[in-house]
Amino acid sequence: MAKPAMKSMVFPMVLLRLVKWLLYRLLANSCYRAAVKLKNSTTSFFHKNPSFKSPNNQYSLYPNLTKYFVFPHHDNSQKTFVCDVQGTLLRTQSFFPFFMLVAFEGGSIIRAFFLLLSSPFLWFLDFELKLRLMIFITFCGLRLKDMETVGRAVLPKFYLENLNFHVYQVMDSCGAKMVFTSVPRVMVEGFLKEYLSVDDVKGTELHVIGNFFTGLVSGSGLLVKHRALKQVFGEKRPDIGIGTSSFHDHLFISPCQEAYVVSREENSKAASSSSSVMPREKYPKPLVFHDGRLAFLPTPLATLAMFMWIPLGIPLAIYRMFIGFLPYNAAIFLGSSSGLNVRVVGTDPPRSQNGKGVLYVCTHRTLLDPVFLSVVLKKPLTAVTYSLSRMSELIAPIKTVRLSRDRAQDGEKMQEMLSLGDLVVCPEGTTCREPYLLRFSSLFAELADEIVPVAIDTSVSMFYGTTASGLKCLDPFFFLMNPVPTYRIKILEKVPRELTCAGGKSSFEVANYIQRQLGEALGFECTTLTRRDKYLMLAGNEGIVQNKN
Repeated sequence: MAKPAMKSMVFPMVLLRLVKWLLYRLLANSCYRAAVKLKNSTTSFFHKNPSFKSPNNQYSLYPNLTKYFVFPHHDNSQKTFVCDVQGTLLRTQSFFPFFMLVAFEGGSIIRAFFLLLSSPFLWFLDFELKLRLMIFITFCGLRLKDMETVGRAVLPKFYLENLNFHVYQVMDSCGAKMVFTSVPRVMVEGFLKEYLSVDDVKGTELHVIGNFFTGLVSGSGLLVKHRALKQVFGEKRPDIGIGTSSFHDHLFISPCQEAYVVSREENSKAASSSSSVMPREKYPKPLVFHDGRLAFLPTPLATLAMFMWIPLGIPLAIYRMFIGFLPYNAAIFLGSSSGLNVRVVGTDPPRSQNGKGVLYVCTHRTLLDPVFLSVVLKKPLTAVTYSLSRMSELIAPIKTVRLSRDRAQDGEKMQEMLSLGDLVVCPEGTTCREPYLLRFSSLFAELADEIVPVAIDTSVSMFYGTTASGLKCLDPFFFLMNPVPTYRIKILEKVPRELTCAGGKSSFEVANYIQRQLGEALGFECTTLTRRDKYLMLAGNEGIVQNKN
């Protein structure tokens, strides 16, 4: 009879332990938050009362990073540098936007919505529980391949735009660079090693089953930075360390021979000024290609605004798509009334009477480039395409001709189209979002004597209208979903005959000349990168869609 009695005692004991654990967590968190508030209020009191200031006017154990630049430093090429990503290397204090990028771009809009719903509760959790909850929602069931794609093609753009330039300057001057962070290693390692030449990254490891993340951290738990640094360096001391003004970061940088902090006030000032923002020309590696749909940093408020806009944006995009089928004057009026912003500079040059059409050579920003050019010129145009989806061909308001990438066959087809009317070609062969022009194919230069360069640029505030790894048939739809999408079209003078193939120039010379001309008109940098380079970098393939007959 003793066994049933023992069994009856198991449940109350388990329940008691559970209640004890919950009370411990709640009381510990409450006490911790109370201590933080007391510390902040005390700091604020001393700040407002000069008589309580320390002799050195320092509230931190370590000087602000600005002190590093006051005095000249010796060669750092042999020194070891350590820092964190969150709040130090990046100006943004919260890592939530980067979890949202992974959830939206690597997962789905539903996963992103659940992460957004969790954001109010994150305010009431301590750092560890907050991070574990964001990790679980973002990574539970996510494929390793999807995270790899986001880490390679999406996150670097947002990391570069949020780099603290002063921290990077110190890091770049040092020989050995190590980053210790509590955020998942898979979210930052690729960027840190490829763009910032970091030697080693220590971060939180995630639990994996097969090809999927479980949403849980590994058995080692969240990485504790000062412990990880001790394990790596042992009794040795890193030369330079940078952290935040938090207590945990003070422990982290305490073994360093030189230690500096980036305070929240400094990051706040950096966010509102350009002093700590890294200029594009200072990027350690040019950002030419990137992927993903989101054109903004998805903070909680910005993401909420996006979800509130989507029910309005979908019917608006459908309405804007049908406008393209209307007469030109009606399309221009209704398009501008719906928020489409089209700016045109220049006029269509007069054409000669040689019986052939004019070849318009455009920079390639979205699949809608020929459509907008046709509307602003108020005349029908034919656009040649390579890998346009069947859906995009069906809904296109202008005539499209699919090329095969066989040079001789494509040349004959384009000659035929020019004999019937005006033709639009985008020699880059693919779109590019950044202020760069890809290498121009020289085929178009062999086909026409009347060539009109057209410089096209776009800007969006919410969704990008191009993709390398997503559904290309949705590209025009996403562009038109933006509240105020902008097209800037600059029609240049016709290329003089003496600078064409008919004037004795080679097709490569003509293509390079027009690329430089369009680059100068837009203020873009000309490159030798190609469509193949873009798709190998962003999607891991050569970007060729096989026709299924």
